[in-house]
Amino acid sequence: MRVIDVKQNKIRVFLIDDHPIVREGVRAYLTSRGVAVVGEASDAPEALHKVKKLAPDVIVLDVNLPSMDGWEVALSLRRLVPKSKIVAFSIHSSEEYVVRMARNGAQGYVMKEQPTAELLEAIKQVFRGGLYFPAGMTEAILAPSSKSSPNQSVGVTLTGRELTVLVLLAEGLSNKGVAAKLGISVRTAETHRQHLSHKLNIHTVAGLTKYVVQHKLTSSK
Repeated sequence: MRVIDVKQNKIRVFLIDDHPIVREGVRAYLTSRGVAVVGEASDAPEALHKVKKLAPDVIVLDVNLPSMDGWEVALSLRRLVPKSKIVAFSIHSSEEYVVRMARNGAQGYVMKEQPTAELLEAIKQVFRGGLYFPAGMTEAILAPSSKSSPNQSVGVTLTGRELTVLVLLAEGLSNKGVAAKLGISVRTAETHRQHLSHKLNIHTVAGLTKYVVQHKLTSSK
């Protein structure tokens, strides 16, 4: 089996962040440490267009992008470039964000308040095939598959928009109310609800409400 030597083989990294100054700083640091930053993007559409052609080893993904939720972008990236590893880069340190990104395809999660050296270490770790998440979060990340409720399929994954719709429905909003709240069509709201019912095997508002309470979910909007 061929052993990958990080020192001899430059890791090809793609940066996704809507703040130019953040990208500039991260790019400069990684480049000075022998990492090849092969491309960057400021939003999801630009990123998805570029990564397919570049197929980077590691993608550093800002969790808060203007056009799509970070977890939705991670899902799209996982389908588009399945061999690329994803490191979430975020201002959020809450368990909810870490778990959601992990469930949607990220192999690592680093807070922006940490030294940039931490991001470099995460990139190296996931490049080697490992995981890099905040200390003490492993149990929470594994919980969905090991502690599923009777109404939750093992390994179920909700997108950021589905999570938002779920919470709004649990708060008592109708499909029309959800549509108005999110600026989408009633038909789209209905489709999200159908997907939720299918994924969670829950077919009543009371059941959805119970699920939200049990899993302590909150809307991402």
